[in-house]
Amino acid sequence: MRVHRSVPTTLLAGLAATALALPLVLAGPASAADPGARASAVPARGTAHMGMGVLEHDGRGPVAPGGVSALAGWTEGVDVASHQGNVAWSTLWNSGVKWAYVKATEGTYYKNTYFNQQYTGSYNVGMIRGTYHFATPDTTTGTAQADYFVNNGGGWSKDGKTLPGVLDIEWNPYGATCYGKTQAGMVAWIRDFVTRYKARTGRDAVIYTATSWWKQCTGNYSGFGTTNPLWVARYASEVGELPAGWPYYTIWQYTSSGPTVGDHNHFNGDLSRVQALANG
Repeated sequence: MRVHRSVPTTLLAGLAATALALPLVLAGPASAADPGARASAVPARGTAHMGMGVLEHDGRGPVAPGGVSALAGWTEGVDVASHQGNVAWSTLWNSGVKWAYVKATEGTYYKNTYFNQQYTGSYNVGMIRGTYHFATPDTTTGTAQADYFVNNGGGWSKDGKTLPGVLDIEWNPYGATCYGKTQAGMVAWIRDFVTRYKARTGRDAVIYTATSWWKQCTGNYSGFGTTNPLWVARYASEVGELPAGWPYYTIWQYTSSGPTVGDHNHFNGDLSRVQALANG
């Protein structure tokens, strides 16, 4: 005969207090099946920036000894956002950086609070510069976000110093990787954005992405390769596989740990090619 003995109330209270005091140990990284564990890592809206998901999702590939050295056919550039604050543009210029992209907007709810210092500062030291938009396809339409971008720093003028705008489409730092869209839905959203951007500015937007994200979230769609220049993210000594439809890249973001601002890029051509892209 099994005898059930009651546990004293004071003991239960002590066990509960001990459990609360113990640190929570996770068996592995948070996943979609464990949204509560990931919640603490979700950044504030507006703080997203180009390439922020690359290391987490793609990692860092092998780098040549001494880092990635620029070939004669490359032109060095940087991309910046509000988390970098006031940028030392003269330092970058003197180190050989000749062009820059500045975050202008995100979704239809955020404008870069350091935009004037970053956009005007890069121009004042002699750089060719442009702006980019961090896409959030789960908040508003591609058309609405293209309008917001153009209206808040994403325009273009043929002055030889202004690069066409960039659609930064990559991992969602705020939730589901593909923003809750099907692959066909994502392609349609991107098409709406680039179509509206061209209607507003006369230029085809550059598309910034990573090959692994593009495969997962668009099904490796190949339809933008003939119209929209590619800016690919890959932190390694070689650019690796490109998304479908693009036979070559225009810009390669090769590191997030370069000098002065971190995010450094190779333009696939000399300075005259950068100027050609600026002039359309």
